[in-house]
Amino acid sequence: MGKRLNSKHKIDRRLGVNLWGRPKSPINTREYGPGQHGQRRKKPSDYGTQLMAKQKLKGYYGNISEKAFRKYYEEAVRRKGDTSENLISILETRLDAVVYRMKFVPTVFAARQVVSHGHILVNGRRVTVASYRLREGDVVEVRERSRQIPLIAEAINSNERDLPTYYEMDSSGFKGTVVRIPKFDDVPYPVHMEPNLVVEFYSR
Repeated sequence: MGKRLNSKHKIDRRLGVNLWGRPKSPINTREYGPGQHGQRRKKPSDYGTQLMAKQKLKGYYGNISEKAFRKYYEEAVRRKGDTSENLISILETRLDAVVYRMKFVPTVFAARQVVSHGHILVNGRRVTVASYRLREGDVVEVRERSRQIPLIAEAINSNERDLPTYYEMDSSGFKGTVVRIPKFDDVPYPVHMEPNLVVEFYSR
């Protein structure tokens, strides 16, 4: 088992949820955490509940570092409007998240990898930074020479996930446009997310 796959499965078991809704998640057969004490679950405190909400959201987007995640929270606070909605908008406009949503790859971890390896173009230019932020109207596509990569070709034709309504895909399937920045209710999370608890966690 590869390092990324192993880490992804550990996240699922540690949090006790099938975070990405995948059929191969180990939580489907073992609904307890890893390690000899994994089956001992007690009712969490308010702090524990908030921490779990943060870990779920942070883990979902490829286990973003704590430093980067806190910066996103601080940016969300500075913006006008609801902080939790702002946080989701920031996370959903990361290039790796968009590549994953557009079904160019099967996982957000794979999205980070294909971006860093130079397989993705934004508005015709190659971008290799997974945290690159997109705006409405931006066009994201797989480089023509990369479209035969089995990982990408299989993901494009997969029925495991539906394409969100805030994107428009070219008929070729390898190009998509960001139609609008999504709200929290628009995002098709396979598990219950609570960004309001994340905000409470950081505002303690």
